[in-house]
Amino acid sequence: MDLREFIIASLNEDIGSGDHTSLSTIPSNKIGKARLLVKEDGIVAGIEVALAIFNEVDSTLHIEVKSRDGNNVVPGDELFYVEGSVQSILKAERLVLNCMQRMSGIATTTNKYVKTIEGTNAKILDTRKTTPLLRLLEKHAVKIGGGFNHRFGLYDMILIKDNHVDSAGGITPALQRAKKYTIENGLQIPIEIETRTFEEIKEVLISGIANRIMFDNFSPEKVKEAVTIVNKKAETEASGGITIANIKEYAMTGVDYISVGALTHSVKSLDLSLKII
Repeated sequence: MDLREFIIASLNEDIGSGDHTSLSTIPSNKIGKARLLVKEDGIVAGIEVALAIFNEVDSTLHIEVKSRDGNNVVPGDELFYVEGSVQSILKAERLVLNCMQRMSGIATTTNKYVKTIEGTNAKILDTRKTTPLLRLLEKHAVKIGGGFNHRFGLYDMILIKDNHVDSAGGITPALQRAKKYTIENGLQIPIEIETRTFEEIKEVLISGIANRIMFDNFSPEKVKEAVTIVNKKAETEASGGITIANIKEYAMTGVDYISVGALTHSVKSLDLSLKII
């Protein structure tokens, strides 16, 4: 689903047979102006999405942008003004706020993680723990906050996790089948595998197949040892049980990537408000 498809589906969900409140109380020719206000500190994200929503609702609306995605914002900051049909502005209001508040919350949270590990070589990754059909926006918000995207879906990377390993009969059979599958299907996608022990890591290295090795629920001390074992023969990633409180310890192990599901699955939205002037 691309952005326009998402916007159309979301508007249809919200508007249905019509915005009967605005249609019944506001004259169709009423022209007005509204401004988007910030109500708490954070990183703004979703302004470009908001512009696309307003354009889809009513291409005659005029928007004066006062900020941009990725900016630090504080209470009282004005992000943009929108002027035109009041009925159109109010029709778009909730979808604009839902998207921008969610995206800004994700960008703000991501940025906190990124700043916490400054000075290390590790990169913060998101996961597939996203809201169904909102993945496009949520992963974009992670990038705005300074993080990096892991695979977008099941189709752009082979990520062999514990259930795959156990079902395939072990590390080596899983990797060999994955490699064979990519060759037979002409797929140029990376192969990553999740490991639970140092023995599994060594088995992965012997195969020479994996592009990246994930250390699942390892302590920082064990991640440091695992990175030494891999010795740059593959990319490395730490995952599981990682929080804002301990992420610096993980980043200092020398691991290449740290994936954090909390960037998208339990983030608090940033408080924003759209008010008619």
